[in-house]
Amino acid sequence: MKKLEIIIRPEKLEVLKEILTDCGITGMMVSNIMGFGNQMGYTQQYRGTKYSVNLVSKLRVETVVKEETVETIIKEVSEKLSSGNVGDGKVFVYPVDEAMRIRTGERGEGAL
Repeated sequence: MKKLEIIIRPEKLEVLKEILTDCGITGMMVSNIMGFGNQMGYTQQYRGTKYSVNLVSKLRVETVVKEETVETIIKEVSEKLSSGNVGDGKVFVYPVDEAMRIRTGERGEGAL
């Protein structure tokens, strides 16, 4: 099993949900986060004064999937969420040793 941590622009959430649903993923966690990478924020003007916004709003979507679906998800995310601009996001993949469904005690991939 693998844990996917997908950082995206907030407006891309519905597209990502469709990708995950089409790949048979039945659960995900979504968090509002702020940060910066190569984008380094942006500059705005408010009432004639320029100011810099260093932290950009993003969404972090986390899910645990079977190992064989990881490449399909990464390929779909790359094709459908990429605008070609800085700040499109990232996908991190982590190994998951064990999972357990608390309600039933089911373990392993069956707990997904």
